[in-house]
Amino acid sequence: MPELQRLVQSRLATANGRSDDGAVSASLNHVSVIATDLEASRRFYVDELELEPLPTPNFGFPVLWLRAGNCQLHLFERPGTPPSHAHFALEITEFMPVYRRLKELGALDHVTFGNAMYELPDGGIQMYARDPAGNLVELDYRDASTIPQDEVTEYMSLSDVSPQEGEAARATLWHLQRSVSVPG
Repeated sequence: MPELQRLVQSRLATANGRSDDGAVSASLNHVSVIATDLEASRRFYVDELELEPLPTPNFGFPVLWLRAGNCQLHLFERPGTPPSHAHFALEITEFMPVYRRLKELGALDHVTFGNAMYELPDGGIQMYARDPAGNLVELDYRDASTIPQDEVTEYMSLSDVSPQEGEAARATLWHLQRSVSVPG
């Protein structure tokens, strides 16, 4: 097969969710969560977390699609109770303004994981909040060293709660953004 044709077929296969060897590949496209009050949830995600509203199909009930980086968050107004521990995570580029606003709103979740935030072994931090419908949202920030711990009373290192040894000490939320050397 000519090289150009092989390359085009390879690109088409990859774009259609298949790798060069024919194996299916999957990536996250969106997460859907309930919104008991779609407008309150829209204000939370758009006004507070700066997600971008997207054109949304009409499903016959209130739905809102939002851009969250390279993925989407879909809000749908339906009755129900969100699960207690299941959550999704958004990476934030500034910590203090988001923290201050969520604290002001009373949205920080101090209960589900025993604290509203933890510094991870890689120096990032996870902060937990509840949206207006009660969905658990994790907000990830890469550099915990920039957080003024005297102002952030909830600040806690995960290693103070549980030992971080071996694989746990090398854990990171940012696997895809870091280069990994493969022994060869």
